[in-house]
This record gives sequence, C-alpha cells and structure tokens, in this order.
Amino acid sequence: MFVRTDRLLLRPGWIEDAPALARAITEPVARNTARIPWPYTQEHAEAYLGMAKDAHAPNCLIFARTARVPRLIGAVALSPDEEGHEIGYWLAQPYWGLGFATEAASALLRAARESLRIERIHSGHFADNRASGRVLRKLGFRPTGKVVKRHAVARGCEVDCLLYADADGQCEEPTAMRCLEAA
Repeated sequence: MFVRTDRLLLRPGWIEDAPALARAITEPVARNTARIPWPYTQEHAEAYLGMAKDAHAPNCLIFARTARVPRLIGAVALSPDEEGHEIGYWLAQPYWGLGFATEAASALLRAARESLRIERIHSGHFADNRASGRVLRKLGFRPTGKVVKRHAVARGCEVDCLLYADADGQCEEPTAMRCLEAA
C-alpha cells in the first residue's frame, strides 16, 4: 500500500531501506515497542524487510517528503488478530512531537478502511509512553481501562500496556496484544 499526505509518504519497505532503518531505530525507539530488539542492527533491518508481505495487513515505512530524496522517519502497520486489526507505529526520535505519528497513522487508517474495508481496529501503548496514548486519542481511539502485561524485547521484561478500542467500541480486550510493534 502506498499513501501520501502533505508531508509524508507511506510505502512498503524494501531491502535497500535497511541501512536507513537500522539508523532510525535507537534505544528509546526500541524500548517503546514490544518486538524491536536493542541493539538494532542492519541484519535485523534486512530480516524485517525480507519478511513476506500480506496485502490485507498494510505495513509501511514512513518517509518525510523533502525536495530531494524522502527521508525514512518511522513505520506504521496494521496487524490482523482475533479481534480485527491492531495499529502500531514508531518514529525516529528526532521526529517526536511534530505530529508525524498522528498524520501517518491517520492516513493508513483511512486508506485501510476505504480500500481494504478494515473496520475493527484496536491498539495499545506502554504505560510509560504517554505520548503514544495522546496519538491514539487524537486518532479517535478510546481507552478501555484495561491493562495487560506485554514483554518488551528491548527492555527484557514485562511492561504494563494500556489497551484502546476503535472509535466504534467494537473491540474487546485483544487476546494477542502486540502493543506498537510495527517493526
């Protein structure tokens, strides 16, 4: 899936993106996701980019559109599970607080709902990552009040993860929560 906004380009990752992906994922980025290891190497990036793609599970790298070559700044994905789909995202640290996560996730949600007819979407964030909660609320997700333990690979421990339901409230507690693990 390819999606453009005024400031961003979302597209599938290609093996040529591996060096930029490895540079973008720093320790603070990895610790806010469930599956990204730390340290994150180019070999990790190549393995991630080489995974099979599912047309019904959009998984996009986020690029800032520039006058020249777009700059990789993060990732956003929808992963199917028993409850519908879960949205996850991350941004490279220099791009935190600039509205890029909200813009990218909103664009992917809109495209997925319109073209793939994906309706039931949920998410979550680690309790100590309140900025991600603000993004989810801006996107129309609502806190369920439920907290689950989720293993964070980069932290090497279980972390409290706050769950969010889609705006329609159709989603109950996910059985396979993958809190913000787009990469």
